[in-house]
Amino acid sequence: MSRTIKTHIREKFAKEYGNNMVPLHEVEGFYIRPGYYLENGATVLPGGISFTVHTQKGTAVTLLLFKRHEEEPYAKIPFPEDYKIGDVYSMIVFDLDYRDFEYAYRVEGTFNPKKGYILDGRQNLLDPYANAVAGQRIWGAEKKKEHYHGRVTSSDFDWGKDKQPNIDMKDMIIYELHVRGFTIMEDQDRVKNPGTFSGLIDKIPYLKSLGINTVELMPVFEFDERSENRYYKGKELLNYWGYNPVAFFAPNTAYSAEVEHNREGEELKTLIKEMHKNGIQVFLDVVYNHTAEGNEDGLFFSFKGFDNHIYYMLDENGHYANYSGTGNTLNANHPVVQNFIMESMRYWVTEYHIDGFRFDLASILGRDEYGKPLENPPLIKELAYDPLLSKVKLIAEAWDAGGLYQVGSFPDFERWSEWNGKYRDDIRRFLKGDMGMANAAAIRIAGSIDIYDPEIRDDASINFITCHDGFTLHDLYSYNEKHNEANGWDNTDGENNNNSWNCGVEGETEDPKVIALRRRMVRNAFTILLLSRGTPMILAGDEFGNSQKGNNNPYCQDNEISWLNWKDLEKNRDLYYFVRKLILFRKKHPVLKVGAYGSCKFYDNWGPVEQFREIDRYIGIRFSGVLDDRDTEDIIFLAANMYWEDIPINLPEPPVGCKWKLRIDTSGEKGQDIGYFLEKYVENNKIEVPGRSIMVFTAWKA
Repeated sequence: MSRTIKTHIREKFAKEYGNNMVPLHEVEGFYIRPGYYLENGATVLPGGISFTVHTQKGTAVTLLLFKRHEEEPYAKIPFPEDYKIGDVYSMIVFDLDYRDFEYAYRVEGTFNPKKGYILDGRQNLLDPYANAVAGQRIWGAEKKKEHYHGRVTSSDFDWGKDKQPNIDMKDMIIYELHVRGFTIMEDQDRVKNPGTFSGLIDKIPYLKSLGINTVELMPVFEFDERSENRYYKGKELLNYWGYNPVAFFAPNTAYSAEVEHNREGEELKTLIKEMHKNGIQVFLDVVYNHTAEGNEDGLFFSFKGFDNHIYYMLDENGHYANYSGTGNTLNANHPVVQNFIMESMRYWVTEYHIDGFRFDLASILGRDEYGKPLENPPLIKELAYDPLLSKVKLIAEAWDAGGLYQVGSFPDFERWSEWNGKYRDDIRRFLKGDMGMANAAAIRIAGSIDIYDPEIRDDASINFITCHDGFTLHDLYSYNEKHNEANGWDNTDGENNNNSWNCGVEGETEDPKVIALRRRMVRNAFTILLLSRGTPMILAGDEFGNSQKGNNNPYCQDNEISWLNWKDLEKNRDLYYFVRKLILFRKKHPVLKVGAYGSCKFYDNWGPVEQFREIDRYIGIRFSGVLDDRDTEDIIFLAANMYWEDIPINLPEPPVGCKWKLRIDTSGEKGQDIGYFLEKYVENNKIEVPGRSIMVFTAWKA
């Protein structure tokens, strides 16, 4: 029961903090007053902390305060009934120093599992709006029971004159990486704190040298790497990737080298600030489609205990829909959940200066509460039109685990780009020499104009051949089959249809001919990727031959299977230089980019064609256009021969006064120049393209 505060105490607080910060009641020995109802979460104020939560079916809420690292609360402060407006409880607790405590809630209310109501008042609940989660600091460490406590953070980070690069989609080179795996095996002479945000800062010169201007970080929202509690051959399998969020406003503290008590996120902010100084954008791979709470047998730590029936899609029996493939699905288009996601997005943009987002299983965000795809999804639309997000890039993984595939049809509202899964699949099949793929590959290289109308969206396609999910580029040409035995699922997990080719030998080999062919195939893939219209995305480590030993689903492999081995950079430095020069070549030729002026024309080995034949394994593509910023014509010809024998070709006539110059030849041998970049004029417009090779030509004034 609360008691009214005595006059002299109120006068004392008024004198120190002003009339608006005067306690009105006392409860459980704490001075309190109604809080900031419009500010969800915990907000630091002069003299105290405002705590705000909401629950539709909750009938009573209690705030729990903990000393650091303690499991039992030192205080239980019930919200007075008159501190509730609508479904929102808000209370200022005075004389609290945000550095001295952790907090959680208990919610009493309706208990009817068949209707999705599971509020029993006994479970400690993490604040959905918590800016930091206690107990997660040490990666892989054993966690205490009920360890999900919130922590209040300071927001006084000095951004200085931070200027976000704001790079156009057509100019971006995206580089997808895992914060821990990127540097954990790097030499400490080069990286002081491997496996952390700080360690990634030390690799910025490498990224710049390669030509990267946009880094896409795999999930950095707080997740619990030990949440699965699964073992294989006596070894615990951790949730390494992090696609299992615990909190949507909190950075993963295990990625910080330094202890950041109540300043969680400073190291990540420093990383972003340094990236911006070096002209590199930072994108986050975000998971707004499910949580780590799982299904009926899963964890119970936050959303279930506030409003299970609102936050999750449920069937008529209260069971969880599973469009995510992970046990539950967020009810993203419920107004409460929609507002929650929007607040999270705005927070990362304003507090962390994030430049863009890639949305995992984004098609889920377009489903209604019954799982039906919406024609005009309110969340996707609001994300597109929100003023605070107007300069932020939005990228959809335009499918989900429930079979909804929307590549080319995702509701973009002229704002969203897409991971082009059709590009990946068609290019993979063409590169390994499948019959009937020439036409599809040519269309993908030309910008996938069959699914993205350039008159409406000329920057919609994110082109990729590999990503975190699947084979690395090295493994794509080293394995016919996945080898996921270490995951503990009897090799049943992961994609079966990889469109890969082992070049004649499964796995690693000492055969020099096989090795040479594999290296050529990798060069072919990079050449196609970086000469295609659209925005290219590179998987970290592909540029120096990183391998996952044939595992195409290493989400649970926190070890050498997933970590980048930087010794491979020395072993395959010629490949690194090849990719670096390809990126530079792309940057020097705007005609290759999305939104470029001009056109693409298709050629077989004899001359121009409208489309290729079923039997064709060779394609020629002429990129051309007059550039606005210079009164010159930029002309490039790509000749890709995925047949196993050499093919003589006739190049199209170059402009008057020009000759074709051979610039790139993927069939070259290691050690020739830096790879395979040449300055060789072609006589009579005739040349032979070696089997399983690509040549690139530019028109030069003779």
